[in-house]
Amino acid sequence: MELSDEELCKRVAERDAQAFDLLVERHQARAYRLACSIVGNEADARDVSQEAFIRLYESAKRFDGRSRFSTWFHRILVNLCIDHQRRNRWWRRLVPLAGPGAETGEPAIDPPSDEPGPELDAIRKQSIGKLRGLLAKLSPKQRAAVLLQVQEGLSSREIAAVLECSENTARVHVHRGITELRKALKRK
Repeated sequence: MELSDEELCKRVAERDAQAFDLLVERHQARAYRLACSIVGNEADARDVSQEAFIRLYESAKRFDGRSRFSTWFHRILVNLCIDHQRRNRWWRRLVPLAGPGAETGEPAIDPPSDEPGPELDAIRKQSIGKLRGLLAKLSPKQRAAVLLQVQEGLSSREIAAVLECSENTARVHVHRGITELRKALKRK
């Protein structure tokens, strides 16, 4: 029988290394993907997601089970992403945001077709680049709320738990973020 994330977290609190390895294995890819979407580049996303797992290990005994493990862990990860953005705000003015795959020129999202033509591939790369740029202009909480809903499929209640705000405030962050993205896309 496979142990739940909540049970594994309890074991991590007791310093069970195998339980920690299982949690990392289960959540590493998703944590990296979310961090990459929020902070905007692969290197920082690796650092932030690794820091989130270190924080998980150090604070596992504080997980009280009132929320799902994934909600608790997303809160740690998103807070670290927002802190990272605040700490590095001055640097972004000097260096343009580089998104996932920017070093290789590859899109961050796999194309749905097995064999896209070069025109379709170019359009997708351009669209992904524009979307990254527009996401970067949202406030950190709006960006996190939109990505948590769209990319991770979290409900308003779960987003509120991650962002440590009311459910209504979470809905407002999502709504305003999406509204800003729509307005910016219409202007382009």
